[in-house]
Amino acid sequence: MASGKNPVFDTATTLGKILAFLGVSAICGVLVAGLMVPAAAVTGSAANGSVQFFDSLPGELKVDQPGQVTRVLAADGSEIASLYAENRTRVPLDQMSPNIKDAIIAIEDARFYEHGGVDTTGILRALAANVRGSRQGASTITQQYVTNVINESLVAQGKDADVVLNGQKGVGDKLREMKLSIALEKQYSKDQILEGYLNIVFFNRNAYGIQAASQYFFSTDAKNLTIPQAAMLAGLVNSPTMYNPEINPDNALQRRNLVIDAMLQHGKINQQQHDEAIATPIQLKVNPPKQGCAYASQAAYFCDYVLHQILNDPAYGATPDDREKKVFRGGLTIKTTLDPRLQAPAQARVDATAGANPDKWGASLLTIEPGTGKVLAMAQNSRMLPGQGSNFSTVYNFNVDRKDANGNDIGGAGGFQPGSTMKPFTFSAWLTEGKSATQTIDASRRVYPLNYPWKTTCNRVTGAFNSAEESLGAAPTLQNNDEGFYRSMPINYGLYNSINTATYATAAGLNDFCDIQRIADAVQLHDGEGKEKLDMSTLSSLLGPYNVSPMTMASAFAVFASGGTYCAPMSIAEVTDVKGDKIGGQAPSCQQNVIKPDVAKGVNFALQDVLVRGSGYQIPKIGAPSAAKTGTNNFNSQTWVLGFTTGLVTASFFGEALQDPSSRLGRNVTINGKFYPVVDGAYIAGPQWGDYMAQVAKLYKTDPFEAPPASMTGGSTTNRTTTSPQASTPEQQPAQPQAPQPAPAPAPGGNNSTKRNNGNGNG
Repeated sequence: MASGKNPVFDTATTLGKILAFLGVSAICGVLVAGLMVPAAAVTGSAANGSVQFFDSLPGELKVDQPGQVTRVLAADGSEIASLYAENRTRVPLDQMSPNIKDAIIAIEDARFYEHGGVDTTGILRALAANVRGSRQGASTITQQYVTNVINESLVAQGKDADVVLNGQKGVGDKLREMKLSIALEKQYSKDQILEGYLNIVFFNRNAYGIQAASQYFFSTDAKNLTIPQAAMLAGLVNSPTMYNPEINPDNALQRRNLVIDAMLQHGKINQQQHDEAIATPIQLKVNPPKQGCAYASQAAYFCDYVLHQILNDPAYGATPDDREKKVFRGGLTIKTTLDPRLQAPAQARVDATAGANPDKWGASLLTIEPGTGKVLAMAQNSRMLPGQGSNFSTVYNFNVDRKDANGNDIGGAGGFQPGSTMKPFTFSAWLTEGKSATQTIDASRRVYPLNYPWKTTCNRVTGAFNSAEESLGAAPTLQNNDEGFYRSMPINYGLYNSINTATYATAAGLNDFCDIQRIADAVQLHDGEGKEKLDMSTLSSLLGPYNVSPMTMASAFAVFASGGTYCAPMSIAEVTDVKGDKIGGQAPSCQQNVIKPDVAKGVNFALQDVLVRGSGYQIPKIGAPSAAKTGTNNFNSQTWVLGFTTGLVTASFFGEALQDPSSRLGRNVTINGKFYPVVDGAYIAGPQWGDYMAQVAKLYKTDPFEAPPASMTGGSTTNRTTTSPQASTPEQQPAQPQAPQPAPAPAPGGNNSTKRNNGNGNG
């Protein structure tokens, strides 16, 4: 028959043997002190000399916020993506179900509200149980919290190797933990400690803290946990692998039921609740979090752009490591400028542009708001990871400079050749000099030899168009896309019909060729690397041979839409920390009158005709006053429309996005089931722009464009909304395929890049 003695005291002989063994140990006194001092501390007794080691241990613990989820939000507050090193969302204790509080206390520390941080009764009971051969822990919830805080701090500092797991703790580690627990109990209330513990504790690699665990395993919030759900999660913390219901359901069920028994034993539930909970099967509704911009619910590439705006900005930390910790552990809320009302149609349209897209042609749309620079939509037809609904995956962002992503070769695509979308800047220089938008120019001229007397007050103009001088570095004689336009014409006619010879006649008529450079600098044109201003002193530069990003081009065209104001692109409205304090964000950064307002009006006057009678007359009408310019590179492999209303500017791109544009031609190709003898800016990028803008334009301003002074237009009052298109003009009808033209040898001082347009391509 079993002895009637108290089971704890019945182990006296065994405990005596243990103490005898410890007596020969050099750390015996320390261990005894470690066991006795917590009781003394709780009762207020003074420690004696045998606890000198214990007294020398640190007694303060810095409790920092554990790593939390950073959320990237659209302008309307909808979530774009979450970013984290540890999936954790802190919730207050009163937002946790009473069931989880009762369950965790019942199974982990039934005397939690009675002890002072270290439970000596529990320690003695655990020693007795361990001597009998069963395994029982003695760490209180406070001690576990201390361990988690220390480990979390080490991980946050990148000192993962210094983390000491429970099974690896020595006597010194345990004593330190005890002393810190006692001190912590004097600093914080029991409820504060319990709240901190439930928010920091590890459940699995996808769930840190009770809110993340509730969402992960049951797709519910911590405040809604039922008794069986709470019991399962409370049981899980003891061994997140052994009791993981996804991989060890039998273990998880047994552990859950043990917790339910403990809840009954300690009066947290009644017998009926116990029986009903035991009878309930484990009913998981797993909701694995997908963190990172690649898994964004919308606008993955925009998210990546925003992320690297912050990671590259010293305002968010002195070093890259500091900034990365702030983003991935700081629980930030990053509210962006993205407008989902525009983003969804933009994404749908670029996805439709190339259909199944076996040849991986790129398509993108980028919209900004003139007058503020806010990026409202950013879409492209690829995905960041394979298997996300597209056979075209890439990490490269088609819309931004290379530096605006990771700051290296993995990031922005580095821009594309804008072709004739550059022509409005030469036209702007013409108007800036006070010349008429309707003045007649000689567009019959095709030869500009090496010794042509360009008027310039800054850089010498380099390059030439003269087949007779090709051996000396000149490009072939200048060509238009179609015959019939080598003649005199009004300058605005030459622009809206995208006549190459008209652009060079415009440049030849300038008082100062440098005015083109001044316009380019004023609207912040720079290369797709994001490093250098465009050099407009080479003749071919007037037709867009440089790689330029859609973001740069849209921002430049926004100067026209806004009446002369340049605004730097902005994507981050506000950044707040976990406490809700604002720590960053962007405000509109604008410069008024970077070009004269009347010049902007004159450009808009001409570009409205592009969509009515010019190179883009076939582009679908959007039902609002609008203006645009088409562009195509020399290989028909990179095509554009830059179009705008008074409220939105959108860059539409279609073409070769990842390779050298000369690597394949946009000629004799079938795209989305349609055959194209040549691909032109108006043919694919154009409908992409028109269909999208027809859906979204009226969400923002659509005021009519202000008319330029009558002296600038010769008194023209053409109604652009009703005028019928003229007969064939460049970029209206598919041209016959042309043999690819080699990049020209530059004149002295020119650029011999194979990615440059020789000036004879489509408009």
